[in-house]
Amino acid sequence: MTRQILVVDDDDSILTIVKLSLEFCEGWVVSTIDSATEAIALAESECPDAIVLDVMMPELNGAEVLQALRSKPATQDIPIIFLTAKADRKQHQSLKDLGAAGVLVKPFEPDMIADQIKTLLHWSD
Repeated sequence: MTRQILVVDDDDSILTIVKLSLEFCEGWVVSTIDSATEAIALAESECPDAIVLDVMMPELNGAEVLQALRSKPATQDIPIIFLTAKADRKQHQSLKDLGAAGVLVKPFEPDMIADQIKTLLHWSD
């Protein structure tokens, strides 16, 4: 099954690495965007199978984006995986408490990120 993934990060190099990794390793269709506010609108129009979302961004932080997505019927059930540079267990737990499907830590192994996403989302295909 071809999955559609939205990757949101204000770092263009992260967007490129994640996009290429997911497309190459799994053949998923990957959209990328570097704006948190634009990501909310894009998620609503595209309804991706999952969103990989940076925690620290200039306009809105990841938690604020998650709350905005959860408030809209079209996006409330899209699984969200946070991408963060912090390896802090308390932060990870607070993100999960907000409704995140999981947390991935930067730096990550590009050849492993697709498997990590599949594991977090319980995707077997």
